[in-house]
Amino acid sequence: MNRELLMLVEAISREKNVERDIVFGAVESALAQATKKLYEGDVDIRVAIDRDSGNYETFRRWHVVPDEAGLQLPDQEILLFEAIEQISDIEVDEYIEESVASLPIGRIGAMAAKQVILQKIRDAEREMLLNEFMARGERILVGTVKRMDKGDIIVEAGRVEGRLRRSEMIPKENLRNGDRVRAMIMEVDLTLRGAPIILSRSSPEFMIELFRQEVPEIEQGLLEIKSCARDAGSRAKIAVLSHDKRVDPIGTCVGVRGTRVNGVTNELAGERVDIVLWSEDPAQFVIGALAPANVQSIVVDEEKHAMDVVVDEENLAIAIGRGGQNVRLASDLTGWKINIMDAAESAQKQADETTGSRALFMEKLDVDQEIADILIEEGFTSLEEVAYVPIQEMLEIESFDEDTVNELRTRAKDALLTLDIAREESVEDVSQDLRDLEGLTPELIVKLSEAGVHTRDDLADLATDELTDITGQPEGEATALIMKAREHWFTGQA
Repeated sequence: MNRELLMLVEAISREKNVERDIVFGAVESALAQATKKLYEGDVDIRVAIDRDSGNYETFRRWHVVPDEAGLQLPDQEILLFEAIEQISDIEVDEYIEESVASLPIGRIGAMAAKQVILQKIRDAEREMLLNEFMARGERILVGTVKRMDKGDIIVEAGRVEGRLRRSEMIPKENLRNGDRVRAMIMEVDLTLRGAPIILSRSSPEFMIELFRQEVPEIEQGLLEIKSCARDAGSRAKIAVLSHDKRVDPIGTCVGVRGTRVNGVTNELAGERVDIVLWSEDPAQFVIGALAPANVQSIVVDEEKHAMDVVVDEENLAIAIGRGGQNVRLASDLTGWKINIMDAAESAQKQADETTGSRALFMEKLDVDQEIADILIEEGFTSLEEVAYVPIQEMLEIESFDEDTVNELRTRAKDALLTLDIAREESVEDVSQDLRDLEGLTPELIVKLSEAGVHTRDDLADLATDELTDITGQPEGEATALIMKAREHWFTGQA
């Protein structure tokens, strides 16, 4: 029988063009699975076949786990202290094995053994094909729609298959069997049966890659796409930068008579693309991102990572866009929260902020309205600025002498110290499970506490816009933090 086993392995290895070790592994797996059925519990069986003689041995084995961990799988695990009684120098994650009677190959059943062996070989062939495909370094898969699978589309490209999930398709796009399709390779998941290449046609990365193929200057390094934001199938914005002063980034991406941008648009079901000039100046970048709207003025709030953008009445609807599309894409493109307002709203907000700053200075610095208004007129908006701005800048204020400046700075520092103590006391109400949440900094914890968010569930109950109003985070970061806080709802962990 051992000779027949060797001949079987050799024949399958030649027929399927796979290594003998893979076939031996399949036979060992088949024998192990069959042997497990002789036991009541979920035991761990290992079969070892001698590659030269065909002789084989069967072992039942136990995984050594730390004493404090306890037994999660009693039929397959053994505590360290018990294992040491058998083998004195054994360590955690090693195995204790016990030789058991081997099952004759004939008892497995020819069909069962054949199925296991052929499945192993198919898996090996599939992995080999995928490795060859990925080694080519292609970012876009070009293939044919093969079939539908629970709403997803299976795309066939040669001997490999990709899965285009419904959520990654372009809305209202109707793909049918036999249609030619291109999609971005997002990841390869070998654990997935059938189609392990995960595809996307709606991701920003797909648009960036399409432009890279249409615009040779990008591949040459003369141009760079810095960011991209998409409302798939409708509208998108890309930010481009030229590394060569002789190359116009926008004109180069548009192409002669729009040929290049049209090539991308046609691939994406007519999706309109705004090409924006990237700038190191965040305000200038936002102005470009809001095109075609004309911006009157911008107020930047570094702390909240937000900008108040003022436009006139005629440009208000253009800046916001249908359903808020233009401002949403501009925000995604730049990474800044953008608040669009007209001149009247801006004036009212500035008046409110002035009133707030005046009240703050009068209360915390114990000064009259005249002194508070002088500070506001000179551009001071916070106690930190009064306390720590270079003293020479304050001495340049005509209305203040040196004694007044020193007194104001001292009062500001004392007020800040008092506020810090109050914040520390308020943070004491924050639960430990919220403090331990990954991604929460001490500064964010203070802001959440001041807003009455004291537990992980309090945070999980927030909407993204509510959290951004509290912390000033970009929408993406706020959403990720909320989802992190909600994880225990689904895992059952506190």
